[in-house]
Amino acid sequence: MGMLFVFSSRPTTPQLPDAISYYHVHVIAYAGLGLLTARALARGLRCVTPAAFWGAVVIAFLYGVSDEYHQTFVPGRVFDVMDIAADGIGSVVGAGAAAAWGIIARRRQSDVL
Repeated sequence: MGMLFVFSSRPTTPQLPDAISYYHVHVIAYAGLGLLTARALARGLRCVTPAAFWGAVVIAFLYGVSDEYHQTFVPGRVFDVMDIAADGIGSVVGAGAAAAWGIIARRRQSDVL
């Protein structure tokens, strides 16, 4: 979260290649946050329950909303609803990846036994 806060506190944003939009960056960053939050709530990737999944999505999404609000106080930055949508998508992707990893790990473990 600290890295996200630092980047959103900067009044200017770095120039991105034409093929990458800031929405892509939001999805990737919040996918990481969603994955790590799901892992923390589940206390490990092998047991991401639906509650841990949804908890991670909600926590990461609400952090995205608070981050957009925070940007209203940074010169040159604005509150953008599309950024929030990208944050939500990334949160679901990251938490979903953590849940999928757990399902795959459990299946592999049961196949070995």
